[in-house]
Amino acid sequence: MAVKIRLKRMGANKSPFYRIVVADARAPRDGRQIETVGTYNPLTNPAEVKINEELVLKWMSNGAKPSDTVRNLFSQQGIMEKYHNAKNSK
Repeated sequence: MAVKIRLKRMGANKSPFYRIVVADARAPRDGRQIETVGTYNPLTNPAEVKINEELVLKWMSNGAKPSDTVRNLFSQQGIMEKYHNAKNSK
């Protein structure tokens, strides 16, 4: 099963709020999810990002691939660097 870490849109019209979720790659964007690993609110200045690093690193080590936007958020939070360091130290 191909697993992705991606954004799930929540919130009202013109005021988006996103959950960062782990989902099957074949599931719809706002459809079924396996687990919620964080939130992202682009409307606050600066954008508010809350991520459970342990869950993210666990899922990525098990083969989950982040979407482009989520990958950028992880890079800003330093999670991609931790993942690559942990992966290369094995």
